[in-house]
Amino acid sequence: MNTILKIENLSKTYQSAGKTLTVLDKVSFSVEAGSTVAIVGPSGSGKTTLLGLCAGLDRSSQGIVELNGIALEGLTEDQRAQVRNQHVGFIFQNFQLLPTLTALENVMVPLELRGEKNIKARALDLLDKVGLGHRHHHYPAQLSGGEQQRVSLARAFSNQPKILFADEPTGNLDAETSEKVVNLIFDLNREAGTTLILVTHDLDLAAKTQRILKVKGGHLVSDEMVGQFGG
Repeated sequence: MNTILKIENLSKTYQSAGKTLTVLDKVSFSVEAGSTVAIVGPSGSGKTTLLGLCAGLDRSSQGIVELNGIALEGLTEDQRAQVRNQHVGFIFQNFQLLPTLTALENVMVPLELRGEKNIKARALDLLDKVGLGHRHHHYPAQLSGGEQQRVSLARAFSNQPKILFADEPTGNLDAETSEKVVNLIFDLNREAGTTLILVTHDLDLAAKTQRILKVKGGHLVSDEMVGQFGG
């Protein structure tokens, strides 16, 4: 298998009240294409920071992030945005839908940025896959939390990403809706062969992946293979 994500000695520090706060400290690991990985750990351990650095949403203080063979260090913000649009899907805990756009228009945004054709038909097909084809004309405020997360899931897969990052994808959902969203994530992952990396407090969800990385105090403290197949 090919390595799609390579992390070497990754650190992130902030200056606060004249002191250096270390959020991540020399974290290293690699992820094979098509695999499923969970990042777990207590609140404040650096999980979400690590995910953002891996996805190119933030810059590291030290270390290397290589995404699908592309070194993110030294790239401009525009170049990093282009890498994300070409290779990355991201699911946020708080959905991050544009409130002035309909569900359909939100899913179409990444496709428009890529200059794709027939984007309305593709976006509608993705909304159908997540069970929201009949709600495509609704705005985020008219949708439940679970429906908004399903729209964000369709949007994340709209550019056919090589790798999907999910930050607490079920954190704001009830148990029944969470199960539906989790099943959709793994179904779409298998259908598209997309690499999946998710941050979660839910150990049952983490156990569905092939591999669990545990972060504590900014350090990677364990790296456990769970099973051959996620889901």
